Amino acid sequence: MQQFLPDDAATAALGAELAATLVPGDLIILNGDLGAGKTALARAIIRALANDPALDVPSPTFALVQPYDTAKGPVLHADLYRLGDPREVDELGLLDNPDAIVLVEWAERAPEIVEAATLVVALSIPPGGAGRQVSVTRR
Repeated sequence: MQQFLPDDAATAALGAELAATLVPGDLIILNGDLGAGKTALARAIIRALANDPALDVPSPTFALVQPYDTAKGPVLHADLYRLGDPREVDELGLLDNPDAIVLVEWAERAPEIVEAATLVVALSIPPGGAGRQVSVTRR
């Protein structure tokens, strides 16, 4: 599936659509350059899973992993940008709970995470910089 997201409302709507399709054990990779909207989409997915549009969902850039409890079970939101070595991903426990829904930004820094992905979402900024182009692939 490919789609153009003209604004934040469209990103939130896509996040809610994706959240409705997720099941425990799904591992979602969010690909894209800095500023492409990975965290905004993850935030929308987590808020939809938690059924709380005002939920505080900070970027996990410095914490590396932010956990959430939702009606669909545990959710982990990870950002591997600051990962120094791919072997460090084991310490984060992203694959430890088979019932968790896991969202990962900058997954390319840990090949085992890429291999375990069940959904890949690629975001890019189109020429001119307005909106976002998104591609969603289920594995």
